[in-house]
Order: sequence, then C-alpha cells, then structure tokens
Amino acid sequence: MSSDVAPGDQGTSGLDRRSELKEFLRSRRARLKPEDVGLPSYGRRRVPGLRREELAQLAGVSYAYYARLEQGYGETMSAEVLDAVARALHLTAEEREHLVRLAQPERQSATQAMPPEQRLRPSVQHLLDALGVPAYVVDRRLNILGWNRLATAVFGDWGLLPPEERNAARLAFLSAEAREKFADPDSAALRITRALRMNAGKSPGDPHFSSLIQELWQKSPVFRELWARHEVSCGPVGETVRVRHPLVGEFDLVHEPMALPGGAPMRLVTYHAEPGSRSEEALRMLTSWEMEPLR
Repeated sequence: MSSDVAPGDQGTSGLDRRSELKEFLRSRRARLKPEDVGLPSYGRRRVPGLRREELAQLAGVSYAYYARLEQGYGETMSAEVLDAVARALHLTAEEREHLVRLAQPERQSATQAMPPEQRLRPSVQHLLDALGVPAYVVDRRLNILGWNRLATAVFGDWGLLPPEERNAARLAFLSAEAREKFADPDSAALRITRALRMNAGKSPGDPHFSSLIQELWQKSPVFRELWARHEVSCGPVGETVRVRHPLVGEFDLVHEPMALPGGAPMRLVTYHAEPGSRSEEALRMLTSWEMEPLR
C-alpha cells in the first residue's frame, strides 16, 4: 500500500493480501541500488532502486512474469520462481517467508488464516510467576495475555488497563506513559511494527489485525512512517533494550522472545540483565522492592 492510503479499509474482511504483496515487493526493490547487485547505473533515476526489468533479469524470469507477481498475482508462481525473486531482492529468511505467505495464501491452514481468541493456560501463568526476571506472554495479535510482577515493575501495571488496551502495539504508539519506559521508544516501536507486519501476513483474513492497524494508522504519525517501510521481523534474539525507571534510572535488559508450544501461537518474552553489570544491580533492586509482601 502506498504511504498515503490507510491500510485495513477492508473492515471485517482483513488486510488486502494482493495490495500487501505489491507494496512489499516494490519496497524491497526500492532499497536496492544497481551497484548493489553488480549492474551498471546510468544517470539519474525517476524512482529509487532497481527497475522491474532489472529485477526480472537478476531473477532469471521474463519481465511480464515478474510484473504479474508484483501486481499481486503470485498464486501460480512456482516455489523456484519465488526463491529466485527472493535471492534477487536479497531477502532475509523472514522476508522470504513473508513473500511466500502473501503470494500463495492457499498454503496456509485455516488456523493460520484466522487464529482463535486465545487464553493463557494456568500453568503458563505459574511459570511467569516463578521466573526471576521480567516476563510476559503475547499472542499473534500482540495482545498481552499474562505477565509477572517484575514486568509490572519495569513496564507498568497492565492490570490497570481495560483488556482491549493490553496490546503491545497500541501501547507502543498510543500510550505516552508506555513509550517513556524506553530510552529509545522509536526503536521499540520499530520492533513492534516489524512483528505486527509479519504476524498480519500470516493471517491476512483476520479482521482484528485490520482494525488494529487502521486505528494505529489514523492516530499515530510514527506508525504511518514505520508501516510504510514494509519491514518484517520477529526481532533479533538477544537484543539489548535500554529501559527507564523513576527509581533506578536507565539500565539495559536483554530481550529474549521464544515460542510457547501447544495450541494457538503465543510467545514468552523475557528480559534479563548481563551478569555483573550495573543493570543487574538495578534489576536486583527492583526485584527486592517488588517481591516485598503485598499489604
């Protein structure tokens, strides 16, 4: 979708998969320069990046064939063609998976296309409570399903919010208080945007994604700018995030997301401090205060 058109206008029908495919391919083509792929560059170009015919040449397919893919018609494309296009575009593994999901949605199961409402198993909440680090669980729609007291100490008390507002994307873009928890809130917002786009690509028919994305688009200029990039990623494993706390100041936590087995897709997200660091001492102080008996 172009940056001036609001996504999710399909209302209850979910995202426009064909439009998503077109804009994703165009955005990936636009980020490549001819010299990046060993092609000569002649003069000034009207638009940034490779031309369609150049990309088709690199992928070893006809211009007409690639143009049809970029118009959103990928259902008849073979896996070999999609692989060739992915290589020509220098896609990451996650971006390649996103391309295949958008181009050939029939490969998805009904569960992937429309994930059910999710509930946290009691045993998972018990696990959260037993962990000695801030941790929470999100579903594919980035709804925060459960958390422990240390997560509350670091990121705020989500229990005070209405259930419909306990969503990591809504908090990242629509809550000034939540954004203030991060020393670099824009980087945190970018991570959320990448994950939201990847998850929405797995379930393009899910109207919950459509309504959430449309709300964020309408209310947040930052989201509009980031969403228009068409970046997808679950986030690097072991990424360091700098957080702010009114009592202990700024300190660094290592962000570790992991999939939970069984049932609908959920991810356990934990944050820990490097051993022996000042951040570990800051987290230890928060742990000591937070774990005092409730009165």
